[in-house]
Amino acid sequence: MGLFRKKRKPKYVEEILEYNGIQQPEQQEEAPAPKHKNPAMEYCDQILKASKALDETKQEYRIVTDYLTDIQSIENLPKQEMEEIQEVANHVRLLNESRDAYLNKAKTISDSQYAQMERLQDQMPDVIKRLKANETYQTTVKRDMQYLEGEREEWRYYKEAMEQESRILRRVLFGLAGVFIATVIAIFVLGFLMHFDVQMPFLAAVIVAGALEGLLALRLQNDVIDIKKSQANINRAVMLLNKISFKYVNVTNAVDYACEKYHVKNSYELNYIWEQYLEAAQEREKYERNNDELEYFNQKLIRLLHSYHLYDAKIWIYQTQALLDKKEMVEVKHELVVRRQKLRSSMEAQVANIQGAKTEIQKLVKAHPGNEEEIQEILDALDKECGLSA
Repeated sequence: MGLFRKKRKPKYVEEILEYNGIQQPEQQEEAPAPKHKNPAMEYCDQILKASKALDETKQEYRIVTDYLTDIQSIENLPKQEMEEIQEVANHVRLLNESRDAYLNKAKTISDSQYAQMERLQDQMPDVIKRLKANETYQTTVKRDMQYLEGEREEWRYYKEAMEQESRILRRVLFGLAGVFIATVIAIFVLGFLMHFDVQMPFLAAVIVAGALEGLLALRLQNDVIDIKKSQANINRAVMLLNKISFKYVNVTNAVDYACEKYHVKNSYELNYIWEQYLEAAQEREKYERNNDELEYFNQKLIRLLHSYHLYDAKIWIYQTQALLDKKEMVEVKHELVVRRQKLRSSMEAQVANIQGAKTEIQKLVKAHPGNEEEIQEILDALDKECGLSA
């Protein structure tokens, strides 16, 4: 029965509206909205809201009671049937733990790296092998370049030393020639003045000067040969260095391109990412199989429990530990009992609110006598609407 029907409006309501200065709905179209609400109407709204909350609380109370009944049914199962349920529940628990471990495991590679490895998984072993070979060749070529650069500098230093020596030898040769000439002149002057034979001194000077000049000339000739040889070796080193530098540039470009393409610093990092991808792919495959098995055992557990006509068999796939451990089941039961007690207290408070509102309405009736039958009809309607009738 609706509480406020338009077909029949009790005279009491009209009197209350008139008493509070509120016009009828037909007159409110042209009049401004009332500032105050009828006290009786406020109490009726209060009763309806409390009634709605009471219905929701009752529904929750019935659900909690049904769960407690389910627990009682499970606890009363025969041992053999309970063992079968626990076996399936244990599978569900282990699979859930395995899935949670996978989901909570820290990622060793990013999603973009995983996607790239997955897209190129057929090529990646060859890519890693080729990058390692290029890096090895790059190291070898770089070492050869350093050796050739060292050899070039060594020959250049030797050439500069020979050139310096040859310049010194030329000065010495010119100096010895001057000394020889001065010595010859001195011998002849002294021989003339002192009247002695200059043949022997002159011959000795010639022999000494000739020997020294010959040795210096031979050394100078060897230096010239060494200079030419050094220049030839320098030219050879430069030619080989240019040739190897070209190879080094090519292999370095190949290495840099591969590192840039796969966002790594070297082949070791790329190989690490590849190994982590293989492990992650294996874990993901295991996770997918785990999900399939988990779905199978979840459904099996639900079917087993559903055969005992439980209120909610599905909820136990999330509470497998309670099926396996009696202490855990006691904790679940205790929580439900506490919840039911709170719901019972809440229902009592809501009923008290409804009864209090009805009492206030009855006080308004006494303040405006003559409409007791009409008011009682409203109260009966409220009782029926709120589900409080005996």
